[in-house]
Amino acid sequence: MNGPNASIDAGRDGRQSLAGKNVLVTGGAGFIGSHLVERIAAERPSRLVVVDNLFLGKEANLEAARARFSSLKVYRQDAADFDAMAAIVASESIDVVFNLAIVPLPASLVNPRWTVDVNVALATVPSELLRLGYYQTLIHFSSSEAYGSAGYVPMDEEHPCVPSTPYAASKLAGDYVVLSYRETYGIDAAIVRPFNNYGPRQNAGAYAGILPIVIGNALRGEPVRVFGDGEQTRDFVFVRDTADAAVRIYETEASRGRIVNVASGRETTINALIHDLLSALEVDVPVLYEAERPGDVRRHCGGIELARHLIGYEPHTSLVDGLKETVAWYRSSLVVEPS
Repeated sequence: MNGPNASIDAGRDGRQSLAGKNVLVTGGAGFIGSHLVERIAAERPSRLVVVDNLFLGKEANLEAARARFSSLKVYRQDAADFDAMAAIVASESIDVVFNLAIVPLPASLVNPRWTVDVNVALATVPSELLRLGYYQTLIHFSSSEAYGSAGYVPMDEEHPCVPSTPYAASKLAGDYVVLSYRETYGIDAAIVRPFNNYGPRQNAGAYAGILPIVIGNALRGEPVRVFGDGEQTRDFVFVRDTADAAVRIYETEASRGRIVNVASGRETTINALIHDLLSALEVDVPVLYEAERPGDVRRHCGGIELARHLIGYEPHTSLVDGLKETVAWYRSSLVVEPS
């Protein structure tokens, strides 16, 4: 087991490197998690481990990562179980944990207490393991939902946090758990706060996001349903840009103890997104408007100046190009059956 004050290797440029490290990704079979596992595999770690209970994730999401890293190991396990996680981290001699395991926002609207309990535990367990010296560094994933609706744009890391759903509150609480462990015990940790990720492999089943829902309905020739007037905005960031940023946040010691937004820096209305998606799909289906959902934020646009300063971050994939790739993936992968 690594000691609590284990030394941290740095690359030739003064940055830390994942090369030769034993890395664990919770939620690694999920949408963002699987892309992150694939990105980490390119860094030549010594060992690469995924913990996922497959509530949202799928083993098939890891095919590309396995092609890059044939010895990838997957544990089907609840990452909120302290004893189980302690056993895995110790047996695999883990150095770095990227923590992406979550209960998603839609689940919190029907089962709020469970969502809050689990999401807070999902932040506390890796923090406690780090405090006890089981591994060296935690990169914890937050959510832009922690901010609530924009009071100003772009929304930088100093923007007030006014969460509007139990999910958002649970993610903010988890962030504060990690930061409190940093403040009290000096753990080596940083927090990634991504905005609305999209791209291949986004969950198209229960608790699906807007892109797979719209694409699935359109490919089936069914109407697209919009909650509210469609003029609410989101900041859509391509999933590989987020995965790359997370690795670079790990590499950068100046990120420790900080929350770092990862976004495109541009806001897009839901109406504009649906128009662009239907154009990319080359289909024409009705768009139906329904009542707003409880807790939906009105406006989101992420400020990325801190990420630019710390890691030289720039989003590489435009929304147009990202949507084309996403649509192509769903055309080849989505089972189009009547709902």
